[in-house]
Amino acid sequence: MKQYVFTILFTATVTFVLAWSVWRLSLRYKLYPGIRERDVHKTPTPRLGGIAMFLGVIAAFLVSSQHPFFSIVWAQPQQIWAILGATALIVVVGVADDVWDLDWMIKLGAQFLAAGIIAWFGELQIYSLPIGGLAVGSSWVSFTLTVFSIVVVMNAVNFIDGLDGLVAGVCLIANGIFFAYSYLLVRDTGASTYFTLASFIAAVLIGVCAGFLPMNWSPAKLFMGDSGALMLGLLMACSAIAITGNLPPAIVGDNDEFGRSQLLGAFIPILLPVVIVLLPLLDFGLAVVRRMSKGKSPFSPDRKHLHHRMLDMGHSDRDAVLIFYAWTAIVSLSVLLMYIGTTEEWPGDYLLGVVFGVVGIVACLVVTLTPSRRAAAASATDPVLEDAR
Repeated sequence: MKQYVFTILFTATVTFVLAWSVWRLSLRYKLYPGIRERDVHKTPTPRLGGIAMFLGVIAAFLVSSQHPFFSIVWAQPQQIWAILGATALIVVVGVADDVWDLDWMIKLGAQFLAAGIIAWFGELQIYSLPIGGLAVGSSWVSFTLTVFSIVVVMNAVNFIDGLDGLVAGVCLIANGIFFAYSYLLVRDTGASTYFTLASFIAAVLIGVCAGFLPMNWSPAKLFMGDSGALMLGLLMACSAIAITGNLPPAIVGDNDEFGRSQLLGAFIPILLPVVIVLLPLLDFGLAVVRRMSKGKSPFSPDRKHLHHRMLDMGHSDRDAVLIFYAWTAIVSLSVLLMYIGTTEEWPGDYLLGVVFGVVGIVACLVVTLTPSRRAAAASATDPVLEDAR
């Protein structure tokens, strides 16, 4: 665990220093776009934060390659290089889009190419679903399912990138919970080491988000842009696939050595990775349906995302962000608690996760649907948005 803590602190420090440097250079050389018609923020703000985040990821991987505790992560170097190569491609395309506004077809093509690199050259694929021994069919089915999963998660994360600190904070919480889950899952399956690619990527993303968030908190000095948001989505998908998509179906029996019931043991390895990106996936799905029903491209920008609707309800930008944080934490923590609490010794402990989830969701609904007068006044006078995607 000490090595993971070191990875988080190191990545956070490097990312923060680089983000501050990118911000200063962007201001000095005016490396920021003008205000677009759909933008709501009033001051031109650099959108090159994704560069600092990517360099933070690279630094963490390079240090891990020299650390004996992470030798198992580098046991398949082609997998690591494929992930880093695909991430570099996405960051380059994202930066180009942040500067020149690329056509959505170009961006989507690059996303499929990056996902294909990971699935084909990195051989990181969804080979099985731990549901009663269900394995994915042919290699082409596995490849296709993997590519589409990565592209969907990338776009889902990118679609909620609309408020200062929103994506960085949501991904910080989501990866923190996923790290705990992946760590426990590896322990419960009887692995000889707790050092896995999934947990390592989650730890790196925790550090990246923690290091970038101070520069991105409202009022933001620096935006992560498409390059940062797409990178986070890609690496989160890789982390989930690295553990969930490669679990042997046979590991789920009636009960494992820790007493996990078959029902929760079968579905949570699939459920939790989905739950941690539930809000982005929901926003992405609603946006696609909304736009296509009007005969538009599913990637055409508008101002009807969930965070925009919360602002229209009267929430201030900061309150809306905090509410998104709460939703992410409550839903994902409840599922994690259900997994932790389901044991033979304490057969009712999984109810703690259920009760926590129900009470938390009710509280979140109340806060979401009843913005305060102070928040309504603040949102009416000074709404600070990153981008209306």
